[in-house]
Amino acid sequence: MKAYELLIFDWDGTLMDSIGKIVRCMENTAKAMALPIPSEQAVRDIIGLSMTEALQCLYPAGSVDEYQALREEYKQQFLMLDTTPSPLFSETPALLSQLRSEKYLLAVATGKARTGLERVLRETGLGDFFHASRSADEARSKPHPDMLQQLLAELKIAPERALMVGDSVHDLNMATGAGMDAIGVSYGAHSRERLHEAAPKAIIDSPLGLLHHL
Repeated sequence: MKAYELLIFDWDGTLMDSIGKIVRCMENTAKAMALPIPSEQAVRDIIGLSMTEALQCLYPAGSVDEYQALREEYKQQFLMLDTTPSPLFSETPALLSQLRSEKYLLAVATGKARTGLERVLRETGLGDFFHASRSADEARSKPHPDMLQQLLAELKIAPERALMVGDSVHDLNMATGAGMDAIGVSYGAHSRERLHEAAPKAIIDSPLGLLHHL
């Protein structure tokens, strides 16, 4: 029997090489709104959180109206103004194809909103690989386990039969809260050293590295 039936992936920094674009768009948003520009590390640390949670971390003194304005500006930067590329990691299609051929259930748990997730699934052509997904506007923000608990319930999988794969401590701590194993990826938002703090089962250096731990 396989150790796991269900593999749940974070999106940004795990399947898609989008960390650089997120950092640049947040910097440009701060400039446009005449706010202090966050450091690259500060932005990396909030990737994976819902947008509201992320903005509250970066600008804790903000108001509801200010956060709404920031969200709108960031959306404009990401979709229209910034040209930083955000391709899939080169091994992502091969990994998902292999996992599908081995009959794993696959899902996504992301800090993106549903509209953003649907857009990238459509643009990348990866939508058909996944049996279920949850976005930041459909559950409590990472690292709360709500997102994973919803996916487990929908797919009728016990926590010990599921594995979370993500590039941030938010992903790994979310898995711990849901009673699941987790594997960190070293090529995304957080460093190998930071990921070790969340005690994942393993840390991989490329998408296909996951196959060695299944």
